Amino acid sequence: MRAIRAAAAAVLSTAVVVAAAPIALAGEEDPGITSFGFSVTPETVAPGGTVTLTTDGCEVPSVTVTSGVFDTVTLEEGRPGSATVDVDAEAGARYEITFDCEGERGTTTLTVAQGGTGGKTTTGHDDRMEPGALKGVKAGYGTAAASGAESDGLGAAETVTGVVLVAGALGAAVVLIRRRGAGDSA
Repeated sequence: MRAIRAAAAAVLSTAVVVAAAPIALAGEEDPGITSFGFSVTPETVAPGGTVTLTTDGCEVPSVTVTSGVFDTVTLEEGRPGSATVDVDAEAGARYEITFDCEGERGTTTLTVAQGGTGGKTTTGHDDRMEPGALKGVKAGYGTAAASGAESDGLGAAETVTGVVLVAGALGAAVVLIRRRGAGDSA
């Protein structure tokens, strides 16, 4: 009988935690979610390289794009623009890019590639790597790696799954401890 009560308590506590997780996550604002769309392509560029900046759906005629890695760019009438990344940008660093549409701001990141030219030489050798070096495997969260996106942390689905697993493990531990206690008293 105690085991049933303990299992019920574990299930109930899991339900409370799962229900509370989205509420806790809802308070965090994502600077990448706006009423207008924006993008930087490519997402990784060599120092001195050029990126294309685009916006979509901004109601005002101009959008200002700022970053610490290139000069301020104004996109007019929804047309794309370009920016040249500083030649002395730190290789491997990630820089924040801010799109400002009439006071509403959205941000994304731009990664500066390792190496000077950011590509292959005429001999076909990738000049960003030492001769004989092998490329490594991209490790991380499965969803981010599979989609090719960079991830700064866990998303809501991963967080909720983790909370459910932890709560289930705690519930199982409570049940086992209660069973041990009931077996000792008999």
